[in-house]
Amino acid sequence: MDAKYTKEIEPKTKNGMFMLILGILLILAAIGAIIWGAILMENAKPSVIGTVIFILGFLYLLICWIPFMGLKILKPQEALVLTLFGKYIGTLRGEGFFFVNPFVSAVNPTVGRGAATGSEDQNPVIQYSSQSGNVNLNLTGQKKIISLKTMTLNNNKQKINDALGNPVEVGVVVIWRVVNTAKAVFNVDNYKAFLSIQCDSALRNIVRLYPYDVAEAGEEMTLRGSSQEVADKLKTELQSRVDIAGLEIIEARITHLAYAPEIAAAMLQRQQASAIIDARKMIVDGAVGMVEMALSKLNETGIVQLDEERKAAMVSNLLVVLCGNKDAQPIVNSGSIY
Repeated sequence: MDAKYTKEIEPKTKNGMFMLILGILLILAAIGAIIWGAILMENAKPSVIGTVIFILGFLYLLICWIPFMGLKILKPQEALVLTLFGKYIGTLRGEGFFFVNPFVSAVNPTVGRGAATGSEDQNPVIQYSSQSGNVNLNLTGQKKIISLKTMTLNNNKQKINDALGNPVEVGVVVIWRVVNTAKAVFNVDNYKAFLSIQCDSALRNIVRLYPYDVAEAGEEMTLRGSSQEVADKLKTELQSRVDIAGLEIIEARITHLAYAPEIAAAMLQRQQASAIIDARKMIVDGAVGMVEMALSKLNETGIVQLDEERKAAMVSNLLVVLCGNKDAQPIVNSGSIY
């Protein structure tokens, strides 16, 4: 890569309003010269001076539009990358009315290619409306201005295999802006399409490093449980990829994360089974504690003396009552327990 395209150059400019007024005055002067020269040529003895003045005024009127090509108007957070006969001469930044070399041309590789993918055609076309009968001219592709504003890239959802090989659908949103217009224009063909492709590639690399979720509790990072860490790593990798294009990644974050449709039902059953097992473990732990407390209280108070066989029957009955899915139906024994 040529070193001169690693930083921007500030072009030589003049006040646009002053040059506009000067151009108008020169046109008026050329018209006056034509009239004056014509008057001198109509005299009985026409002079050479009158002919020269007439020709000079007429020639200037033919080329008077050229200086106006150097007038440029920029709004806040806009820039123009200027080239002169193919050579980069600088980037015009800042809001205002400027005058530059009339023969320079602005370069913007994204014009006529669409916002992100480079596939949408934005060249000037004539559009006819059958309802209103109006003919409209679409001039959106004529603007060569590069926006320096913060922009959002929201790519389509991708199907990617995670660290465990499970296919997941992932969507990402990237907040970015252009910080070096020379790199953005000359180092890549279309910096918006370049960002979109690199975003997809970086997302695939990051998702493959982590599982969607772990089956058991652990310290392992996951896509679902470590969203901030995954976003930070995605931003770092994406920034390293788009530095060559003069872009700054402000934020990159996953906006959609789900199992692919072909395995979503199975994964839902696994999650439900895992939740049921965890709930059963909690119920059993609580039931055992309650049975232990009941036997301890009976021994302390001495209300009833139970042998080992009766204790086992009592434990069994209490566990059935406490761990059952339905309410137990009690049976009252009016006789002896022996």
